[in-house]
Amino acid sequence: MGMGIDVRNRMAKRAAEEIYSGMVVNLGIGIPSLVPNHLTRETRVMFHAENGIVGMGESPNKGLEDENLCNAGGFPVTVVAGSSYCDSAVAFGMIRRGRVDLTILGSLQVSRKGDLANWIVPGKKVPGMGGAMELAQKARKVAVLMNHTDKNGVPKIVESCTLPLTAANCVDMVITDLAVFKIIGGSMILSELFAPSTIAEITAKTACDFSIADDLRVIEY
Repeated sequence: MGMGIDVRNRMAKRAAEEIYSGMVVNLGIGIPSLVPNHLTRETRVMFHAENGIVGMGESPNKGLEDENLCNAGGFPVTVVAGSSYCDSAVAFGMIRRGRVDLTILGSLQVSRKGDLANWIVPGKKVPGMGGAMELAQKARKVAVLMNHTDKNGVPKIVESCTLPLTAANCVDMVITDLAVFKIIGGSMILSELFAPSTIAEITAKTACDFSIADDLRVIEY
């Protein structure tokens, strides 16, 4: 069963806490696209898209979409003052030169040591890996937003990924509908949990060992 919009927005709101003024940030499709809606007006950030936009704003209200203005997933966006446009080659050049401070991506699996598998389920047709490989390797910080388990209840945080990897040892943070994990030096640390989830529930739905931060935060929103 998919997540409700309230749960997705809660995850996006937590991810927005990782963004600071002056950053260049790339957002994946799906839940990451909700992140700009949770930034304060004082936060001055340039959202980067692989199709050639630097400076995306909030999602447009229904009926106010610009048919010529979309993100890399094809969804309508707005732009902020000072935004700019470029071709895809320049957009990828920014990624490969390490100019993106943070990327927030969706994923199918993340391993305990930070391997990322987010582009294909074998046997199913997909358009391709897109920019995920470059972003995972070259962004200064990689955060993942995803369900804690798949639609069948199978854990998506695992000891070793069973799906084809996008990149190895690249994920710094995982935000799910239940909890927030940090990955440091190949080890996974439970740093936060969303109320009313519990450590016991998170442990039961996580297919790898993890430690618990001494200053574990309980997120109430």
